Amino acid sequence: MQIEEAIIIGAGPCGLAAAIELERIGLHPLVIEKRNIVHSISQYPTYMHFFSTPELLEIGDIPFTTANDKPSRLEALNYYRTAAQRHQIRVQAYEAITSITSENGAFILHGEDRFGQKSLYKSRYVVIATGYFDHPNELGIPGEQLNKVSHFFRESHPYVGMKVAIIGGSNSAIDAALELERVGAEVTVVYRGQDYSASIKPWVKPGFQSKVAKGSIRMLFQSTVIAIANNDITVRGPEGETRLPNDFVLALTGFHPDRNFLTSSGVSMEEEGYPTFQEDTMETNVQGIYLAGVVASRHEANEIFIESGRYHGRKIAEHILSKKDIAAT
Repeated sequence: MQIEEAIIIGAGPCGLAAAIELERIGLHPLVIEKRNIVHSISQYPTYMHFFSTPELLEIGDIPFTTANDKPSRLEALNYYRTAAQRHQIRVQAYEAITSITSENGAFILHGEDRFGQKSLYKSRYVVIATGYFDHPNELGIPGEQLNKVSHFFRESHPYVGMKVAIIGGSNSAIDAALELERVGAEVTVVYRGQDYSASIKPWVKPGFQSKVAKGSIRMLFQSTVIAIANNDITVRGPEGETRLPNDFVLALTGFHPDRNFLTSSGVSMEEEGYPTFQEDTMETNVQGIYLAGVVASRHEANEIFIESGRYHGRKIAEHILSKKDIAAT
């Protein structure tokens, strides 16, 4: 069994930021990541640019420089791996923590690597910074498991000349629709809202609306996809049900935390399905288990992702330090 002072589960930007803050108070945390460093960012659309300016994405007092107004995915990948290296953060990649149990005031973490090799860790403090993005909100409709359906969009090239339905109306859906239209895909956006989402980036919305007005992109409001088949989808809208020819479906319907993992660790859930924690300390109802990053976002996943979540580690470090001070008096 490997004994650690603190373990952080997840090597995203907020997990790395938390590791830096714990280092600053004298702990030497181990970060365990089931894939690669900042895996979620590596899964973003290849040519994506962030909504945020670079200074709002910085961690560990390391400047984030870019030649553009908004940093790209590639720049972010380089920045966060560089930040981890400069702060000498210990990251154990490609190992999943499958469960957490309590034992005599500490936690036992069960791990498993990609080859099935199991391991045990013991730690006084655990920070869960696992994010949402491995757990998409499923539609629960017939045909969702077909290989033509994806909850992620990487790049437009594979969809050249294809009939693509995008489910959702958020920024990710709008960005994907525009990229797909540029390469000649026949795009239909199916959105349950009555009008365009207020969250759409203001510099993107006019161009998208223009494409819709010209008929380059088909926009279906107050509509939902109720079934997916090999060659078509069934859409229910204000005028009833319609079958549309279709080659691919991008279900960009958002994500949720791994509730089973959290509850099995003892973390309770609020009525709406979000984990319980204290805003000022990030500690859950289980003493010694903390949340960091988007897993603590509740309804505000987009706003809290990096810009606010990067400060969660500071709250955690201050709380742990206060516990130590109390114990010393």
